[in-house]
Amino acid sequence: MLFDLYDLPFDVQGAHLLLGLALGLAFGIAAQISRFCLRRGLVAGPDRAPALGTWAAALATAIVATSAATWAGWIDLSDHRLQSADLPLLAVVVGGLAFGIGMVLTRGCISRMTVLGGTGNLRALSVFVIFALVAHATLKGVLAPLRVGLGRVTADIGIGSLAELPGGLLTWAALLVAGLIAAVVMLRPRPLHVAMAAVVGLLVTSGWVATGWLLLDEFDPMPVQSMAFTSPWADTLFWTIASTSIPAGFGVGMIGGVLGGAFASAAARRELQWVSFSDAPQTLRYIAGAALMGFGGVLAGGCTVGAGLSGVSMLSIAAIVALLSIGAGALIADRVAGRAPSLQPAE
Repeated sequence: MLFDLYDLPFDVQGAHLLLGLALGLAFGIAAQISRFCLRRGLVAGPDRAPALGTWAAALATAIVATSAATWAGWIDLSDHRLQSADLPLLAVVVGGLAFGIGMVLTRGCISRMTVLGGTGNLRALSVFVIFALVAHATLKGVLAPLRVGLGRVTADIGIGSLAELPGGLLTWAALLVAGLIAAVVMLRPRPLHVAMAAVVGLLVTSGWVATGWLLLDEFDPMPVQSMAFTSPWADTLFWTIASTSIPAGFGVGMIGGVLGGAFASAAARRELQWVSFSDAPQTLRYIAGAALMGFGGVLAGGCTVGAGLSGVSMLSIAAIVALLSIGAGALIADRVAGRAPSLQPAE
């Protein structure tokens, strides 16, 4: 829309890059303050309940805002890949389980690792480098045949979104949001963390609205995108090694913004700290977890943010299956780690 109304000093690609940078900065700040991560809300720990409540607040906000934008006609996400009625069930479930196991081994999902990387955590740096390599290998490299093979096992469920069920968009959105709000009240996260979670949820909708409406250019169409980390990290890796031939876009800008926002927030809060590996077993556990997340994130159609927040915000059935599978994988890994002290985090 903006390209039709104004003569902007940059092209569509540049606009998407700047948008990703802005959204990433805000996400990095909000996630660093709230320690936003689904893993913290699923595994055993003293802050398990409030962490899960924080995540639920973000999802509730994303569903409310995205449903309102869809109802108002600002965006149409019906053609998004996560809205397909032909669900690649095996790939989504296997990928979700792998991602969930991986995020327990690395003590954080890839969004959390990206935020930690901006605060001086060298373990996180290792994680997202390996994550990006494996994700790219799964998308276009040596692991692509396995991805394609798993993706051939599909289930035609007839619909791609809960909005297509009787009652429609607003009814199902209201039911999900009511359940999430009840969870927030019961889990009692800190008010500041709830506020930061609301910011994260609004960023999801901002991405959909900006790329699907405000920055839409019919003469140079770009994919409708929102907050995610699997594809953006793969894009960032590819751009890093081939920037002279591959232009930076939304994903590259978003990753850079998250790192910058997390650094700025941690610096202002005096929470910058160098952190590294303590021993070889811990290093191997993080490497394995990063690889599982990179592989699983591609198969599942996204990470806890890409599928879990952005995908579920559009009431995608594939995203809901992916999120449930990620949760199941995390719970299984946490149970196994509890019985094997060598697998437990050293912190």
